[in-house]
Amino acid sequence: MTVHVDGLTIDWLGYATVRIESPETVVYVDPGRYGVLTGEWTPDSEAAADTHPPASDYRPEDGDAVFVTHRHHYDPDGIERVAGDDATLITFDGINVHGTDRTDVRPVDLSVAVRSVGLESQGLVDDVAFWTIAAYNHPNGPHTRPDGTPIHPEGFGCGYLLSIGGTRVFFAGDTDVLDGHAELDVDVFLPPIGGTFTMDSHAAADLAEAMDPELVVPVHYNTFDAIEADSSAFAADLDERGVAVELDEQ
Repeated sequence: MTVHVDGLTIDWLGYATVRIESPETVVYVDPGRYGVLTGEWTPDSEAAADTHPPASDYRPEDGDAVFVTHRHHYDPDGIERVAGDDATLITFDGINVHGTDRTDVRPVDLSVAVRSVGLESQGLVDDVAFWTIAAYNHPNGPHTRPDGTPIHPEGFGCGYLLSIGGTRVFFAGDTDVLDGHAELDVDVFLPPIGGTFTMDSHAAADLAEAMDPELVVPVHYNTFDAIEADSSAFAADLDERGVAVELDEQ
């Protein structure tokens, strides 16, 4: 299933990978990880098989701009699969491959132009205006490690508010609901709803109601057991609140 809104085509390709196409530009956010773009991902449950995009060997190399929110979603192979010849990669400046055993390929080693951004950054890439938005887990909230530290501490990553063809798309990133989120001027809201590492479906629904976007398209759920979510219940909840939602599912 593909979602169409305000001249944009939006595809959730699995995990946090989103493709957004306007008549002028193709944008990707957080491409790859867990085999969703290589054909290797397999569902952990029947529910995941029904509600998560199937894996495929996906290599269109058509992206004009590729945004990465933080180190957990930095996948060099995924970036190379989606980036076009003249693509620009926008990465949060907290990404440090020396802090992970997932890859030793630095962003600057990739065959794309790279722009590093920090908190409260803004810019323009291929006619797409963007603003970085805070994304983290509350220190005293439920999304912490056994030692009590947040899974995503403040300053570890960001979300992105994108203006694509005049439509404002908010990709929240791996985050709890934060002060200021509800005040953002958003047409399309792409929240994570899997919980465990991010806001869950109930918190995302509360935020969507407060934000009042034109459309909500949830992502970051049912890729593996820890982020299982009932997307149908989430959609029904928003429908009762009068908030439009579409599930980019099979």
